[in-house]
Amino acid sequence: MVIIKTENLTRKFKELTAVDSVGLEIAEGECFGLLGPNGAGKTSLIRMITAISPPNGGSIWVAGKDLAKHPREVKAMLGVVPQIDNLDPDLNVMQNLLTFSRYFNIPRPEAYRRSLEVLRLFQLEDKQRSRTRELSGGMKRRLLIARGLLNTPKILILDEPSIGLDPQSKHMVWQKLRELRSQGVTQLMCTQNMEEAALLCDRVAIMHLGKILVVDTPEGVIARYVGSRIWEIEVEPSERDEVIEVLRRRHLEFEEVVNTIQVFNYDSQGLGGLPGRPRKATLEDVFFKLTGRSLVE
Repeated sequence: MVIIKTENLTRKFKELTAVDSVGLEIAEGECFGLLGPNGAGKTSLIRMITAISPPNGGSIWVAGKDLAKHPREVKAMLGVVPQIDNLDPDLNVMQNLLTFSRYFNIPRPEAYRRSLEVLRLFQLEDKQRSRTRELSGGMKRRLLIARGLLNTPKILILDEPSIGLDPQSKHMVWQKLRELRSQGVTQLMCTQNMEEAALLCDRVAIMHLGKILVVDTPEGVIARYVGSRIWEIEVEPSERDEVIEVLRRRHLEFEEVVNTIQVFNYDSQGLGGLPGRPRKATLEDVFFKLTGRSLVE
C-alpha cells in the first residue's frame, strides 16, 4: 500500500524552482531515503509533505488523505525529527517532552507514560531532570528522535538523523530506527550520509536541482549507474593522456578524480593490460556521478 504519494509537486521561490514536478510513491512500512547535495530541493519537498510550506502546484496524499484538504489529520500521523536542534534550553528533558505532547492533545498521564517509554528507548531515562543545555550533542539528537515518537506516528520524517553523532550513538540510533521499521513505522529520511542510506533504506531517491533523478534500492542504483565494482587507476601527469586514450578507444566509461581515474561498468576483458585495482562500488560513487563534485550554494 502506498502511504505517501506526490504528483507534479512544485515549489518556487521567485525565479528559483526548488522542487520541479516531483512524483513519488512511498510504501507503507518502508524506509525511504531522500538523497541529494545542498540546494537539491530535499528540505523544500519535506516541508511540503509535512504541511509546513504550501506547494505552488501538484498534489500530496498521505494515507489516502489529500493534504490540501486534511492538513490536521495528516499532521497527527507524522512524527518529525528536524535537522536543527529546536529543544527548549530552559526546560528539562521531561518538560520538553510534556510540553510537546500538548500539540497532540495527549492527556497528561498518558503523555508522561509515553515520555518515559521513549526516554528508555533511547537510553535517556536518567537524564529526564537535566536541562537540555546540559546534554551532549548526541543526547540532544536522541532526544529529538524520541520526541518525534511521542504521538505514536504512522510515519516518521527524519532530517539527517545521525548528524553530529559519535560512532556509538550513531549505531544505537540506526538500531532503534531498524526496530521501528520492523514495527511497521514508515520512515522518510533526508540524509547526506551514504552509509546510513545504504544500511537503513529499502529504496532511495537521488534528487538534484529540484528533480528526482532515480528511485531504486541502494543495490539497484549502484548496479545501474556504476556496477558492483570500480576499477581505480592512479596516474602520473605524464601518463594521463595515454591512459585516457586507451579508455576511450575501448569505449570504457570513466571519470577523473584528481590523480585517480575511476572506471565504471567494466568487465575484466575490457581492462586487459591496464594498471589499477578494483574496489566495491558505493552509493557515494553514484551520488557523485549523478550530481557532480562541485559545491552548490
